[in-house]
Amino acid sequence: MELLNTVNDFITANLGEFGPLIVVGGLGLFMILLTIPMMLNQPEDPLKKLKRDQNSKTPQKSKKEQLRQAGRNEQLQRFATFLEPQDADQLSAMQLKLRQAGYQSKDAVRFFHFAQMALGLVGLLLGVIYVTVINGEQNYDGQAMLIRVLGPGAVGYFLPKYWITRRVDTRKENITRAFPDALDMMLVCVEAGQSLDQSIVRVARELRASYPDLADEFEIVAYEMKAGKEKDKVLRDMGTRCGVIDVSSFVTVMIQSSQFGTSIAEALRVYAGEMRDKRVMRAEEAANKLPTKMTLATMMLTVPPLLIILVGPSAKGIMDLGNMSK
Repeated sequence: MELLNTVNDFITANLGEFGPLIVVGGLGLFMILLTIPMMLNQPEDPLKKLKRDQNSKTPQKSKKEQLRQAGRNEQLQRFATFLEPQDADQLSAMQLKLRQAGYQSKDAVRFFHFAQMALGLVGLLLGVIYVTVINGEQNYDGQAMLIRVLGPGAVGYFLPKYWITRRVDTRKENITRAFPDALDMMLVCVEAGQSLDQSIVRVARELRASYPDLADEFEIVAYEMKAGKEKDKVLRDMGTRCGVIDVSSFVTVMIQSSQFGTSIAEALRVYAGEMRDKRVMRAEEAANKLPTKMTLATMMLTVPPLLIILVGPSAKGIMDLGNMSK
């Protein structure tokens, strides 16, 4: 008991009144970070392997479920309860957002939540190290200590969400910029006698070097069509996945053209012309916004030096006259 009191007094003297809590939290974070790799490297449970082998001999319904789950990380499957939203709507919304960011993996949601948890724990650990080791000689009150410990953890937890949001915006911008060129190439392919499916494959191959984001979407559409999925459903999924208004309008035009039996080449020609005009309008809009954006910078960088040049000599002369009169 005396040993515990001595350790407690030593920790309190060096870390303040929250010293024991900080030490316990640091040990807990260290144990968690040490346990996660060990759990991920555990061998597969023989019972699960036997169950999977038995399911492979079941009827078509289990076959479809097995194909749906194929390619998923078995190590993350053990923590699916903690790494995936249990609500189906939340899970679908998260999957859609990650696909809009360009992450098409089946384990994207699990990796996202795992990154949030791992970076949050690393941030807490860094906060504890900062308070206890780097600035251990400085005494903090309770609020300041909580800010310095929990702040890095909160930053680490929300960093993946910020990254995904920025990635979605960047990818939408890239797709919007690339779409008029893709329509022109698709129009050339269709007018050359290729079908819509063949033109999508060719455009995806040609766009790979310049616009990889849009090329990925066209490749997904080509693979889904080859797999036998309905063309209308494939195009609607592409519009939802991209999240760009121009792509959604293109999908609507293609579906209506197919339903009403009109010429796809004519529809593409009209819509491609509209997209070119829209791109020019976006460029003109950005150019018209430029003077407004430069006004503040121009005032801050030009007006103060100009005032100094114009008013400075007069102010200096007035000050000299005042000193001479005294």
